[in-house]
Amino acid sequence: MALVLTAGPATEPLTLGEAKSYLRVDTGDEDTLVSSLITAARVHIETATGRALITQSWSLYLDTWPAGDTVPLALAPLVSVDAVRTYDDQGVATTLSATDYFVDTVSQVPRVVRKSGQIWTPPGQVANGVEIAFTAGYGANATDVPEPLRQAVRLLVAHWFETREDRKSTRLNS
Repeated sequence: MALVLTAGPATEPLTLGEAKSYLRVDTGDEDTLVSSLITAARVHIETATGRALITQSWSLYLDTWPAGDTVPLALAPLVSVDAVRTYDDQGVATTLSATDYFVDTVSQVPRVVRKSGQIWTPPGQVANGVEIAFTAGYGANATDVPEPLRQAVRLLVAHWFETREDRKSTRLNS
């Protein structure tokens, strides 16, 4: 299984101005650092929670269909499944009809469910023969992200901003 980001978020869940205000930073000297900390904090929160904070596009690749009728997707909240494809032994994609499956955006773990009577076409490609392209996230704007998650980003940015000394040299001098 491989999860590949195909289009990252266009913005972050916290603006540079919001982060600087929270950090009480008045100059532009640290803008590059603060911006990188915002991105790192978002990625950390997304990884820890299995949630995409800002709308982004992903592809889940599987070697074959899992047993049963359900394919769980690794990120919530699910906005849409954009395509379900299988690849033949020549690497040629066949897109399944959206009428062949149901997209569950409500479950805690979003999923694609095979409809009754439908058969998943086995892939011919030996690795990554199934692709599910999907969009996940709370919305395109920072204000779409639930406030507790935005606060988590703020807290991580502040922590990393305040504790950025070189740990290696600190240990060597002890």
